[in-house]
Formats: sequence, C-alpha cells, structure tokens
Amino acid sequence: MHGSTDYADLKGADLAIEAATENIELKLRILKQIDGMVAKETIIATNTSSISITQLAAVVNHPERFIGMHFFNPVPMMALLEIIRGLQTSNDTLATAQAFAQKIGKTSVAVRNSPGFAVNRILVPMINEAVFVLQDGLATAEDIDAGMRLGCNHPIGPLALADLIGLDTLLAVMQVFYEGFNDSKYRPAPLLKEMVAAGRLGRKSGRGFYNYE
Repeated sequence: MHGSTDYADLKGADLAIEAATENIELKLRILKQIDGMVAKETIIATNTSSISITQLAAVVNHPERFIGMHFFNPVPMMALLEIIRGLQTSNDTLATAQAFAQKIGKTSVAVRNSPGFAVNRILVPMINEAVFVLQDGLATAEDIDAGMRLGCNHPIGPLALADLIGLDTLLAVMQVFYEGFNDSKYRPAPLLKEMVAAGRLGRKSGRGFYNYE
C-alpha cells in the first residue's frame, strides 16, 4: 500500500472507494474526479454513512457500477460492512461488492437506499437521545455511558462513541435524517449543535463530551 494525492494513481483500479466526510458537495466533486480517471468497468463506491446512494450515483457515467460500502469505525476492528444498493446499482455490482467484503474478512449486510440505511438509522438516533439525556441533566456523561455499557452490554457508551465518530459527522447524519424523513423524532439535540458550533468535535479536536487534551 502507498498513499497518494494524485487522482491519476486510480487508473487501472478495479474498485475505488470514496471516503470523504459527510458533505454532499465535497463527495459529488470527488466522485466526478474519480469517474473521470477510472475505466468504465471500475466499480465506484462511497463510504457514506447517511447520504443517498442513488443521488451520489447520478454524477457518474455508469451509475449501474456505483454502490455504497459503509465501513464502521474503527475499521480494522469492526467486522461489519454495510452494502447499500442504489436505484441504478446492478446485480453484478452488488455481487462483486459482497465478494470483496468476504475477501477482506468483513461480514456484509445488504440494505436498500434510505437515509442512514439500516445500522445508522438505529444507532445515530440512539446517540442523539443520549445527548438529550445529558442536556436535560438526568445523568452525567460518565454515568450515561456506564449505564449503556453495563445495562445494555454495549462495548462503548454512546457519548464516547459520538466523540470517536466526530460530533460534526454525527450532526450531519442527524440533519440528513431530519430532512430526508421530515419527522421531528430525528431533530438533532440542541446541545449537539452547540458543541459543534463551539468546535468541540470529539477526539479529533481534543474535546467533546470528554476531554482528550
């Protein structure tokens, strides 16, 4: 393996996976650049955790060879690969993505396109609710996380997980839900929005619900 910032290095690739942050304009720009560099037979995938696969596929020339491949953090430790089929995705592309998952030692689950897909549609609102519990003063961050670890057998508490994911990413996903479903149950917690506005994004900024400095 080697790193590069040159899109020309993608020439000859059988599979290209875009893994930018949850910003649709950024993803669309990157996908267009990838599409302009790879062969028509190349499968282009996105690692998005919430944005419509069908919408992202529309900017490439061969949308039938576009698919969602959502890896979970931390990627080396997590066994799951969520594979999301857009409206245009072909059966062959889905089968190839599933075979790739098996080859790299991941267990794949196939889901259809919808805001947040399957796992994050369950997980992210749960984390958002933990932020509401903290905001309402019902318990400390430490006690909320201890309660979910010890009472629900979660390997990591929801607020510590939010810090690992990045609070800005978490907020972006909740906003996709809120706009996509037009349902108030997906309203981002005001404390989450305030912390992002303050630059407290979790581990990557040194401070979130916990202090990492």
